[in-house]
Amino acid sequence: MHIDLSGKRVIVTGASRGIGRAIALAFAAEGANVAVCARDHEAITDTGAVLAEQAADVIAKSVDVTDSEAVNVFVNEVVARWGGVDVLVNNAGQGRGGNLDTLNPEDILEHANILQMGHFRFTKAVVPHMRKQQWGRIIEINALAGSIPTPEGIPSVINRASCLALSKTLGMNLAKDNILVNSLNMGWIDTGQWDRHYREMGPGVSREEFDEMVLKVVPIGRFGKPSDVFGMVLFLASDYAGFISAASIDISGGMQGQIAYYPTLKKDFYDMVSARAKD
Repeated sequence: MHIDLSGKRVIVTGASRGIGRAIALAFAAEGANVAVCARDHEAITDTGAVLAEQAADVIAKSVDVTDSEAVNVFVNEVVARWGGVDVLVNNAGQGRGGNLDTLNPEDILEHANILQMGHFRFTKAVVPHMRKQQWGRIIEINALAGSIPTPEGIPSVINRASCLALSKTLGMNLAKDNILVNSLNMGWIDTGQWDRHYREMGPGVSREEFDEMVLKVVPIGRFGKPSDVFGMVLFLASDYAGFISAASIDISGGMQGQIAYYPTLKKDFYDMVSARAKD
């Protein structure tokens, strides 16, 4: 099976690093026209320069997804240059922790404006162009916590759940226009952030011990890689996925309800390390 995406007009949000950057590079390697955006001007400019080595054409701009006008200007620039948009990968967003004791309503609303409303803004901007051509693919990069709540991280849990609900309802509503919308729900995908999580544990623990603790909840026994994500993205962007819409696909190495045990596991591990340091 050969997935031919050459000439496709693709937008990837939040593409300055991590999963978004990997997805953009994967489309570029397939010969697509790739438009990328993120808030960090320097970082997204660097991504654009790397993409230019492979993509048919590249647009790289600093865009704040909380700014509706800026989103519309970016999408209009893409359409003016390439004549339309075929694929939108809504990747922009961030995790946010907190519980009932540490959060106020404004914290959750701020996170929602970036995550679920950021995805909504870009979708609203591209859909008229996809309807005009009666073809489109919208791929939501979501998180497993949106479908399986955890006892901590209220903003991420409820706003990811909202993104998942948005994906499902749009996947039903837009299918008649041959615009297919699907959600990919991430588990532990390692793009460097687990190095930071390890450093947060403090002294007295090896990386091997830390990884063993984290991966206890992942049945496949390893971290996911960006390639585990972008392969599915490329498939969903292709004609091979022409009968898939409103789907929710977990990229989590088999992790399901186990994710709910992770906060307790992490605390117990931290307490064990602290006690060991005192001995």
